[in-house]
Amino acid sequence: MNKSKMRLTWQREQINNLLLTFALICCCCCLINVVSAQEAQQPWYENLPAVAMDYKVHIDAGKEDCYHQYVQAGATFYVSFSVVRGGDGMAGFAVRNPANEVVKPYQWQATADYTDQVSPGGYYSVCIDNQFSRFAGKLVNIYITVVKYDAWDKYAKEIEQLQLNMQNFTTTIGTVERNINDMMGYQAHSRHREARDYALLLDNNTYIQTFSLSQIVVILITCSIQVFFVRKLFDVKSNSKSRI
Repeated sequence: MNKSKMRLTWQREQINNLLLTFALICCCCCLINVVSAQEAQQPWYENLPAVAMDYKVHIDAGKEDCYHQYVQAGATFYVSFSVVRGGDGMAGFAVRNPANEVVKPYQWQATADYTDQVSPGGYYSVCIDNQFSRFAGKLVNIYITVVKYDAWDKYAKEIEQLQLNMQNFTTTIGTVERNINDMMGYQAHSRHREARDYALLLDNNTYIQTFSLSQIVVILITCSIQVFFVRKLFDVKSNSKSRI
């Protein structure tokens, strides 16, 4: 009897240990799924100190398209747009901040930009309006940068913990980062102008070729008509009848 009781007790302990292990594994899996879901909701570039994106989008005639960009709190947000081709070469451009406030109202123009030095954090809306153009679509170039200048300060604090004086280094790096950001903005404007000039060059080439071919066709038709009527002038019909 004692041996059978000891065996039952040992079996119960083994079962309890297995159940406890299984419960711990289930809890770990749930935590991993929750963390993975939270990471999936965060943008992939959230922890990067700087992000630059360049897009070319086509806006149909009479339409409006909006694009959303996530910006961390305290970061600098910059966006610029330029109409590459289509219609009169202009479109409406507006920006809304994370509070859904219009920080840059709509204006019908060829190029525009907007900068928020210290962002409150959240999603910005960049809208391109082509509703005034009823027949012509527009090809628009959009350039967006998100820069966190305080990332260098955090890096400096970590270095200072190692008893190193990095103030001059971080100041220089911050200046270089700002200069690089400004330079990238200028390069984006240069690319916008280059794309617009290239599109204008292609349109002019197409127009000249079409106009030249049409002129050649008109000249050939005109020459053919002139030759036909000139020959008609010298076409003499004989009305004399033979006499026997």
